[in-house]
Amino acid sequence: MHILNSHDRFDYAPITGRADYAWPDGNRLAVYIGFNVEHFEFGGGLGAKLAPSSEPDVLNYAWREYGNRVGAWRCLDLFDRLDIPVGALINTALYDHAPQLMAALRQRGDEIIGHGHTNAQRQNSTDEAGERALIAGCSQRIGQMEGQAPRGWLSPWIAESAATPDLLRECGYTYTLNWCHDDQPTLLRTRAGSLWSVPYPQELNDIPMLVARQMDMLPFARMIEDQFDEMLHQSAGQPLVMGIALHPYLVGQPYRLKLLRQALQAIRRRGQAWWTTPGRIVEHMQALAAPAQPPHRP
Repeated sequence: MHILNSHDRFDYAPITGRADYAWPDGNRLAVYIGFNVEHFEFGGGLGAKLAPSSEPDVLNYAWREYGNRVGAWRCLDLFDRLDIPVGALINTALYDHAPQLMAALRQRGDEIIGHGHTNAQRQNSTDEAGERALIAGCSQRIGQMEGQAPRGWLSPWIAESAATPDLLRECGYTYTLNWCHDDQPTLLRTRAGSLWSVPYPQELNDIPMLVARQMDMLPFARMIEDQFDEMLHQSAGQPLVMGIALHPYLVGQPYRLKLLRQALQAIRRRGQAWWTTPGRIVEHMQALAAPAQPPHRP
């Protein structure tokens, strides 16, 4: 019988058979917001679209740019009022394009997570040397601007090559958000040792829901509450991670922001969760008794 190809990054392990632990203060559910702050090239490249267009694509470029000029600021005000930290997934092009926005994230103390140079390009569109240069260059720029290199990475468009986890580990990263295979942090094998995978949602994510599936914000806001309630219930059996992936050009639109505010207020009132960032989740896992580490890849 044909043996299927394998990524060889991790082994199958059912969530019901793992060691138990707790998040800080005895919490069973960790919640974080992955706040995607992105910049796109004008006149070319990739990007979510409201409607088909030709280049120069004024309509879709301007719609996405609304997120940097307006939407992100409205969202940051909301996060301030609700005392919510975020993991900011940033394109390094923003340091030149929107330095005030990057300064605001820095002032809030949000975790800065590498997300490529621009979301107009896929990370896996080059060879391994080019991909290494991209990852290392983003780490260097963030370190220069923030005073420390990023620990985490999300590939633009979740576009991995066969070597991406290896390159991340070799460039000093401790975790990736690319893999959505679990509700707990897991370890990936790489050629240079283990790399943490922190759950990043592809369902509770405004891009696939609002753009790809053309969902209205009202059911998406309901999804946030339903996800929290069910995961809080499930976390009695296992400690879990709930991520909420947001893009300011989508949820920063006023009519959507109102519903996002209501959903976040509702689940904040429920309590019983650790509101955190992906980097703090990894720090907590590292502080626990070390789990069995997968062997290095040859």
